[in-house]
Amino acid sequence: MDRLKILVVDDEARMRKLVKDFLKKNNYEVIEAADGEEALDIFFNDKDISLIICDVMMPKMNGFDVVKEIRQYSKVPIIMLTAKGEENDELTGFGLGVDEYISKPFSPKILVARVEAILRRSNSLASSEKLTAGGIELDITAHEVKVDGRPVTLSFKEFELLHYFITNQGIALSREKILDNVWNYDYFGEARTIDTHVKKLRSKLGDKGDYIKTIWGMGYKFEAEES
Repeated sequence: MDRLKILVVDDEARMRKLVKDFLKKNNYEVIEAADGEEALDIFFNDKDISLIICDVMMPKMNGFDVVKEIRQYSKVPIIMLTAKGEENDELTGFGLGVDEYISKPFSPKILVARVEAILRRSNSLASSEKLTAGGIELDITAHEVKVDGRPVTLSFKEFELLHYFITNQGIALSREKILDNVWNYDYFGEARTIDTHVKKLRSKLGDKGDYIKTIWGMGYKFEAEES
């Protein structure tokens, strides 16, 4: 089987080598880019990239601008790295469609585990078919969403979150349970990670966003109206 290809974007050669070495040990093919402009050139010329790991602070073009450009054309999973670890940076990244956020310094083994988790979940989603709920239609194979027949663009993580809500209709879901099942690891951002994604998802679903009910002090519950 062909190895999955990952694009690593960081202006520090030492950091790129560290990440690349660990990924290669786990049988991934790795392409490197030293700045944002080089990353975009590589990404748009290589249609087989399965995931991007991108630093925030870089010369020529920062990581946020890279994500913004890519998200106009692709839902490829993106993990962002930052030396700051500031909440505002995380919220900015999630708002642009970043799927995971890791602050430096980090354990390469943890990074690899998160890469494997997001790729495993994206591959498992691809093996499913279609789900419908109250005018919302998820085409799992094509990774597309329609609301009352109108296409809606979701990030990878927003799509997974909606998928989880629909497959657990009417069930009260704690934030911890959502983290375990959608993020697939203990995420240190805790509640704000989920709340930020739910807010964006509700907005993109329009009136159907009301299907996602807040359970104060606990989490959320998805209840669709019969269409």
